[in-house]
Amino acid sequence: MRRVPLLALLVAPMLSAHPAQAVAQAKPARTAVIPPAKPVRLVMALVLDQFRPDYLDRWKGEFTGGLAKLLARAVFYRHGEQDRAMTETAPGHSTMLSGRSPASTGILSDNIGSGDPQSALLGATGTAGGASPRRFIGSTLVDWMIARDSATKVLSISIKDRSAILTVGRAKVPTFWYNGGRFTTSKYYMDSLPPWLFAWNAADPIAKLKGMTWSLSRDAASYPEVDDRPFERGGTDRVFPHLLPDDWAKAASAIVNFPISDSLTMDVALRGVRAMNLGQRNGTDLLALSLSATDYVGHEWGPGSREMHDHLLKLDRWLGVFLDSMATIVPQDQMIVTLTADHGGQDWPEAGKGIRLSLRAQVNALNAWAKSRWRIDLGAGRTDGLLYGDFAMLKARGINVDSLADAVAAEVRAMPGVRKVYTPKTLARDNSLDAMRWKRALPPAQSWLIAASVEEGVVADYGSTSTGHGTTNVADVEVPLMFWVPGLAPARIERHARTVDLGTTLAALIGVKPTEKVEGVILPEIVHRAKPK
Repeated sequence: MRRVPLLALLVAPMLSAHPAQAVAQAKPARTAVIPPAKPVRLVMALVLDQFRPDYLDRWKGEFTGGLAKLLARAVFYRHGEQDRAMTETAPGHSTMLSGRSPASTGILSDNIGSGDPQSALLGATGTAGGASPRRFIGSTLVDWMIARDSATKVLSISIKDRSAILTVGRAKVPTFWYNGGRFTTSKYYMDSLPPWLFAWNAADPIAKLKGMTWSLSRDAASYPEVDDRPFERGGTDRVFPHLLPDDWAKAASAIVNFPISDSLTMDVALRGVRAMNLGQRNGTDLLALSLSATDYVGHEWGPGSREMHDHLLKLDRWLGVFLDSMATIVPQDQMIVTLTADHGGQDWPEAGKGIRLSLRAQVNALNAWAKSRWRIDLGAGRTDGLLYGDFAMLKARGINVDSLADAVAAEVRAMPGVRKVYTPKTLARDNSLDAMRWKRALPPAQSWLIAASVEEGVVADYGSTSTGHGTTNVADVEVPLMFWVPGLAPARIERHARTVDLGTTLAALIGVKPTEKVEGVILPEIVHRAKPK
């Protein structure tokens, strides 16, 4: 049968319905909780951006610092999951302490995340945009803690605004991120920086670090990875050593790609913990710390690179110093430490199948047709295999959106590397694992046309100069999930657990209750399920 071109099918003026997505929410397990022997003064929620759990197996014997401590002392769910599609930073962080999937938190993607022009950054210059959690729907562990104890102190820190913001939800608590060489916040949270952060910025660490060299931590012969892969970093700056620019502004921009940026983030966190006296009262406080360098290194050089190997050795060492420093502030037997990630990551397609999926042509065709035929701005876009836009406008003009979706789906289904394609109509009646991951990713109000799942090793909707994440495949979905709880014996758990279980389980440990329905369950291996009498 001759395939009808997409544009020829864009003009069928028939009525159709756009079904809303509904995501069933599981009730938390009823679990008898045995709390830590001493009152918990601080919960430390660590996030490593784009951190794959297989890293902890691959280089376990080389870690001697913070990652080694966690492996030796924590309960480690080897198959933790960001159990959804659209495995990106913003939606990933929204799941951890909320106990809910992005379909509930409303955070679809990085593009539809924390950006907010109404909440200007403090001290920002140039074109820096504002940021806030205004798009975030519902509550998090922070809100549940404050509901019980209004004196609860919270500090959230990251290089990325969306990471710092969306971990703690809508609460107006001290929340800071990196912008243009300094850490800042937005007017959503406060009108001026606290003195301790102002002083940290005034020390100007970029001036001290510009021109520095990222060199290998050990002898080059001890790294099995090939240093020069021609596709890394778009073909530039592929081999060690890597030089941070000597120009201040260029160094301030480039430093996020260097491991040292995680060290700066931890230093800011330590300064804030001390200044705010976190963990020093008769109550439980919270530190949310998201370290972003693994994501930048992953995009630039990839999970299979020598750069990733060396970065994690440095991260391990600095994290060890950070945890030791935190133990001098809050005794370890009164502190809970968790670690997870917002998503995993793919290696370069060019190192494997060489397939990259792009929906650019379909998006351009839809936007051009809507503009020329109907004089409307459809606003179609694509990310991670999702083609979205304001399709309600087409429906209002009598277009059969279901027929349009079917036509686009047929075209995309024939593209190399595509495993399955959904439309709103077909997704609604599909309860497979892959389909449920898309349902958990898509807020009910989100207007979209097709959602494409790809084969393992395929990167969707990233340019040719970066590797990526965002699919429903194992490499992107799997993340570590670790709990270091006083009195809890270390263990490696092979069964699956989800990041939505993190906040729910922490709430049980510290004796607070979610203020709304959650999808996450209380993990019995963490809460010491009581033995029957």
